[in-house]
Amino acid sequence: MEKNKFQLINTCNFAGARPIMADLPYPPIQVREKNQAYADLLSVDYCGSVSELSAIAQYINNENRMSGEKCSLAKTILGIAMAEMMHLQKLGELILLLGGNVDFTAKLQNGRCQMWTPGYLRIPQYPSEMLKADIEAEQDAIRQYEAHIRMIHDDCVNAVLERIIQDETYHIMLLKTLLGEERDCSCRAR
Repeated sequence: MEKNKFQLINTCNFAGARPIMADLPYPPIQVREKNQAYADLLSVDYCGSVSELSAIAQYINNENRMSGEKCSLAKTILGIAMAEMMHLQKLGELILLLGGNVDFTAKLQNGRCQMWTPGYLRIPQYPSEMLKADIEAEQDAIRQYEAHIRMIHDDCVNAVLERIIQDETYHIMLLKTLLGEERDCSCRAR
């Protein structure tokens, strides 16, 4: 073994991590009929700039950067990311049932297609800034889902979107609580 070789170990244990979401069942994943326009709207929720794919990438990035020093916070962020993964999976199923494709391309209303890019992410440096960016992203997602619900006239699809909104609302409440705790910690550290 080489002398003076350092080994860094992340002591944050994520065993047993579970999705953090509202304790409510999801409606069945079904649609009334195929509808490409609805599939296109959901593609934006799936992989647009404000999307489940963007949320997952942002949360996982934040969790990775927090796990060394803020294990408890990192575990919570991972749990939220896992819930977003479930949303992504449900949206993918709906898109396919509606006759669309799941190809990481958002079909925009102007007829253009935009492939998902990490350029959509907000990557702040400090945990409190990460939490603020996550809260804003959840609020943006809720606004987008609400707009899509108004445009989609399929009660089966809208029931799933409304249930996803309940998780996003729960995430905002949790993130705001964590932000308050993070601010308290930084004030005591001064």
